[in-house]
Amino acid sequence: MPVQLLRPDRLFGGVPYAYASIAQPGAVVYTAGACPLDKNGATVGVGDVEAQAQQAMANLVETLAHAGTALTEVLKTTIYVASSDRSDLVTAWEAIRTAFGEHDAPSTLLGVAALGYPDQLVEIEAIALIGSSRRSGSGADLGEAVRAGAGIDRVETP
Repeated sequence: MPVQLLRPDRLFGGVPYAYASIAQPGAVVYTAGACPLDKNGATVGVGDVEAQAQQAMANLVETLAHAGTALTEVLKTTIYVASSDRSDLVTAWEAIRTAFGEHDAPSTLLGVAALGYPDQLVEIEAIALIGSSRRSGSGADLGEAVRAGAGIDRVETP
């Protein structure tokens, strides 16, 4: 089966890569790094690690929902923070952990020298299962809350 590359309409379209790929329908999705960009490609929360982590999570939720899944189906994340200060890494981790709620999938948290977009401090990659969230509706519910401007304060595990 061919690889399907996903480019959600609700995310910035000017990036030179797909936001996620699906290896087999109903199997696994591998996301590109979710960045703290708004719909127009502007970096959100310049200088604010927490705000950037929240925006990157909102974009990750949108990408996962577009793929037919949700945070509760994530198998692993990799989180990049452009800082050598551990307090910045902890700030990003806390915002991301809060969004995931009780779903504490394996994760790698890395401090790096720089990320790809101007003023970018946070990036989040995820690997997730596809299928069970579509049946339960949890991905769509969270995606709608984010799109409605509710933000991500907590994601409840079904």
